[in-house]
Amino acid sequence: MFDQLKKYKSNNHFFFDGRSELENVCNAPKNANGVYLVYALKNGRVELVYIGSSGKIKQNGKIGKSKGGMFDKIVNGEQFGKPRIKSWKQKLLVEKIDALDIYWYETFIKNHNDIPLYVKGSIIQIYFYINENLPEWNKEF
Repeated sequence: MFDQLKKYKSNNHFFFDGRSELENVCNAPKNANGVYLVYALKNGRVELVYIGSSGKIKQNGKIGKSKGGMFDKIVNGEQFGKPRIKSWKQKLLVEKIDALDIYWYETFIKNHNDIPLYVKGSIIQIYFYINENLPEWNKEF
């Protein structure tokens, strides 16, 4: 669905099932920024529930490196009123989700200086064209 992500060679994914700690299973880089897609695995189905990004571009064209990079944004970023390290565990229980499959892509690197928020917006736009709404956990854009 999101062919433009294929060009980012620095990428990976990990599973979070709520039995382990998010900071122990997250393999996103601590010194890089980009986008991440969260898929919920529930009742034998897979559903894209969230599209996120980390890193903002400064006026001088350089990316503002946040301490902890994409890893920190995924693990400690606030969602549902709490850091994800807590809120995702609760979400899995409440929504009876078996696991989350989180894919991440480093978008602002040597060969691709693609602004993470721009890439996030283009992916959300494609999702919106197809589904006429945002992913369930993206409340607005």
